[in-house]
Amino acid sequence: MEAVFDFIVTNLPLILCLLSGVALLVVEVFVPGFGLPGISGLILTAIGIFITWNHYGPAAGLAVTLITLALAGIAISASIKSAATGKISRSDLILKEVTQTMDHEETEALLGKEGVTVTVLNPVGFAEFDGVRLNVVSEGQYLEKDVKVRVEKVEGAKIVVRAVRG
Repeated sequence: MEAVFDFIVTNLPLILCLLSGVALLVVEVFVPGFGLPGISGLILTAIGIFITWNHYGPAAGLAVTLITLALAGIAISASIKSAATGKISRSDLILKEVTQTMDHEETEALLGKEGVTVTVLNPVGFAEFDGVRLNVVSEGQYLEKDVKVRVEKVEGAKIVVRAVRG
């Protein structure tokens, strides 16, 4: 037991770099664009692998690289799957809350309405229509904040928008 404790204490910077790097890469999945969490995650992961390579040699460095890539892949795919089923996605909860208060006539009245994105749509985000902020989804494209959009279709709780050109 003491050997495990000594190993953890000795390698704490390495362990923290690798775990923090993978965690930040998972966060990057949910943040639009390639920003600070993704870059920080890559840098921390690279530092952890570099430390391993220098202290324990190429074989250990390669092993840690493969293990880190596998863990990052598993963590990211599990996060995406969980977000898709609504267990992680807070925006899904907000969407359900907004659409539960709207009846069929109100959602159908949204068709053709024009509004402005108040967040980035990647492809999910928020847009404002006549002073009402709604959770919307673009038709698959990335849309910046403050882009004029029109409601193209309403499918149950899903409000699909398209950018208005001109």
